[in-house]
Amino acid sequence: MTPPELSVVVPVFNERDNIPPLVGEIVAALRGRIAFEIVYVDDQSRDDSLAVLQSLKAQVPELRVLHHVSQSGQSTAVRNGVKAARGTWIATLDGDGQNDPADIPKLLAARDAAPAEVRLFAGWRVNRQDSGSKRWASRWANGIRARMLRDDTPDTGCGIKLFERAVFLDLPYFDHMHRYLPALVQRAGFRTVSVPVNHRHRTAGVSKYNNLNRALVGIRDLRGVAWLITRSRRTAVEER
Repeated sequence: MTPPELSVVVPVFNERDNIPPLVGEIVAALRGRIAFEIVYVDDQSRDDSLAVLQSLKAQVPELRVLHHVSQSGQSTAVRNGVKAARGTWIATLDGDGQNDPADIPKLLAARDAAPAEVRLFAGWRVNRQDSGSKRWASRWANGIRARMLRDDTPDTGCGIKLFERAVFLDLPYFDHMHRYLPALVQRAGFRTVSVPVNHRHRTAGVSKYNNLNRALVGIRDLRGVAWLITRSRRTAVEER
């Protein structure tokens, strides 16, 4: 079987009502445009998300379903999805439906027009549809991150991204790493580009994060990523 060019990786935890419409939108955005697969990773949901996914497989041949034996978090779900993916390029989406799959072709077009050294195309929610407190907390966190990491990325928290699978798997892995992909890809010696994308209101389910737990984890992670950047050493390699 010829592997797909693109794998769409979607981590989910308790998102049963958001799964069918999002899968349908991914299929509508990509079928006929590019050879693709959809890799959902269920992070030990307590609702029937897994059963909903399994029932959809009969209707959507591109759909694959992974299940965590123990709950492990979003970064681990993304990484396990990427490891299992067969495409050379990966698109990620949050499972809550706030990212618009119709933006994936826009990211693919940006990739096709970009120099080869650009290996990550990050979504940028220019009209974010979240509560005022979330938007304020995000601006505060993005400002601190930008000063510490100098990653020239206005929105690292956006779930829709496009990147090369091999580059991602060569990055250092840690919990919450998905929030620092631009800085980590730049540390690896590649360029990143931010692409304006649509953002939508959550229509079902509840958010799995609050401002306090994001802040507490983020401070520790920022220090760790800054340390990784200072300790990075890169050189070209020649075979002789």
